[in-house]
Amino acid sequence: MAKDDGLKQFWAGIFFLLGVALTLGVVYFIGFQRGLTEPKTELVVLFDKVSGLTEGAPVRLSGVLVGTVDKIEFLDEEVMNRGLKLKLSIFQKFAKQVERCTQVSILTEGVLGAKYVEIGRVSGDPELDITKPIIGEPLLDVYDLAEVLQDTAASFNETTRGINSMVSDLGHISRKTKRLLDRIEQRVIDGNLFKVF
Repeated sequence: MAKDDGLKQFWAGIFFLLGVALTLGVVYFIGFQRGLTEPKTELVVLFDKVSGLTEGAPVRLSGVLVGTVDKIEFLDEEVMNRGLKLKLSIFQKFAKQVERCTQVSILTEGVLGAKYVEIGRVSGDPELDITKPIIGEPLLDVYDLAEVLQDTAASFNETTRGINSMVSDLGHISRKTKRLLDRIEQRVIDGNLFKVF
């Protein structure tokens, strides 16, 4: 009886150790796939607002995942109207490509998707110095966009009213011109176009 209990405990221990090893292997594999074991370099970017960006969000260069957002912090004092500091963890193997870029901005995946950081290049702009904090591009917020669209709609309404007024005036001028031409035509037919009395 004691021998059977010892054998059961032995196999239970083996299965427990295999389960722990399998769990650690899966965690390591997922971490390896996500780049958790790769060497990284830190990039600091300053923004005015992040509008829903969270820690752990992806950082992309031309659509390629090159890192993650490590930390989001408030600055004690604003720098060039930027009050938030983002620490980005960039995979070391992409550091050279990031250095050749010229801007950092926050974008949205799809219309209402998750936020991510996009590193890009605009010809003519100076390259990034990743050893110093980088000033991020201003974020176009949905509310800012709605305000611009509202102003545009008001401008279209005003333009439409002006066009309607012009069309009305042209219709009035057209009617008067037609009456004048009809009178001239009638006088020509009657033969008294140049008769005053």
